Amino acid sequence: MKSTVCFLQVSSHRFLLLLVVAMCCLFFAHGYADTLDRIHQREFLLWGADAEGGAPFTFPDPQDPSRLIGFEVEIASELARRLGVRHQMVQTSWSSLPQALLRGDFDIILNGLEITEERGRLILFTEPYYQFSEVLMVREATRGIGGLKDLRGRKVGTLQGALAGDILRKEPDIQIVWYEGNVEPYHDLSLGRLDAVLMDYPIARYYGEKIPGLKYTGTAMGTGYYAIGARREDQRLVQMLNHTIHSMRDDGTLKQILFRWGLEGGEGPAPVMVRAPLSTYVPLLGRAAALTLALSIFSMGLAVVLGLAICLLRLYGGWPFNKMAIAYIELFRGTPLLLQLLVIYFGLPSLGFTFPAWLAGIIGLSINFAAYEAEIYRGAISAVPQGQMEAALSLGMSRGLALRYVVLAQALRAALPASTNDFIALFKDSSLCSVIGVVELTKQFNILAVSTWRVLELGILTGVLYLLMSYPLSILARRLESQIGRQ
Repeated sequence: MKSTVCFLQVSSHRFLLLLVVAMCCLFFAHGYADTLDRIHQREFLLWGADAEGGAPFTFPDPQDPSRLIGFEVEIASELARRLGVRHQMVQTSWSSLPQALLRGDFDIILNGLEITEERGRLILFTEPYYQFSEVLMVREATRGIGGLKDLRGRKVGTLQGALAGDILRKEPDIQIVWYEGNVEPYHDLSLGRLDAVLMDYPIARYYGEKIPGLKYTGTAMGTGYYAIGARREDQRLVQMLNHTIHSMRDDGTLKQILFRWGLEGGEGPAPVMVRAPLSTYVPLLGRAAALTLALSIFSMGLAVVLGLAICLLRLYGGWPFNKMAIAYIELFRGTPLLLQLLVIYFGLPSLGFTFPAWLAGIIGLSINFAAYEAEIYRGAISAVPQGQMEAALSLGMSRGLALRYVVLAQALRAALPASTNDFIALFKDSSLCSVIGVVELTKQFNILAVSTWRVLELGILTGVLYLLMSYPLSILARRLESQIGRQ
């Protein structure tokens, strides 16, 4: 009997040892499957870019806005073809591309990514695929600006996070105005809000040259290189991409792509894009509106439930739950929603919590508006006379039943108009989700308006869509307020 027990013990130990070894093998096998292996397994190369203001890099075709065009779209297509896979662009705000790469949203960055020392500390760069110049544009009537020193004491616009900013910082007396998009600096320059704009030549060629009354100062103020960005552990992928870029350069493919987009030699004006009828953009805006509506409905539903729970904890939870509820309300009401979205999407992955962009948007909107809902419910409950609860208890009701059927029944009805107004506010604040890659209605409008130069027409169409979705809620809020006022 004793030998049998010993045999079972040894067998169980061997089984556990084999199980641990097998799990370690699976773990290391999964870890060995690096990004290049995963690209071939899924048969897709995922590359991050921002289509808003993306000409000539990556932007919607003005004739067919459902299709992306640009010289980097062609480079991505050729890279994928030579890797034996297909390719897919992942929409991400340009300033957030490195963070999105590090959290694993896509495999590489291919979107006018300049090689800088600061970025080099975070990610790996491939060999450059394009050398550009930093060009300065001013108004045609401007005189006396020819170099960097001539910009002292003047306001100069440039793209946030771009190499041009590093050049401008060399002169401390220059007033640098930072922009998120490529188009806005040139418009402000034409309106006299800026004295000059320093940007990459491809951007100036496709946006600055299209605005009447602007001119180049003549001399380039610096040069830089565009390269593909990858995570630092993806050295094998970078080696493969370098080999592919070299082969594209050797056989002339890269030169042909750049030449088609007027970037090889830089002769002549930028190509003029023929615009499609306005009705062409309705399906894209309609899908973005549906996403906006879905985000708002799900977020508000969660905010209502969470807000009610926080309110009840604050009023009836006792210590320490009421203190925790107060802290929650003050934290999420006292900090910007934009900051909360960025922390959820880019910060939580470092703690092991990674969410898709749409889910991070829902979480951020719901926990933010739950704080406001909690205060609305607290005010409504406090407005119910204390005698109502006392009368219910005297009739033999438990505190829970009295709270549910007497107090909350009256309080929630009174809170409905304010909650409906919050829903309208959340509906509009959902546009902030664009910073984490959600292409909702406002982001889709920006992408299309910048690529087609039809800001007014598309702006009116987008406003009509917002009004069609929000106006019924406004009518509902007014009816609820009038009904409650008569009771």
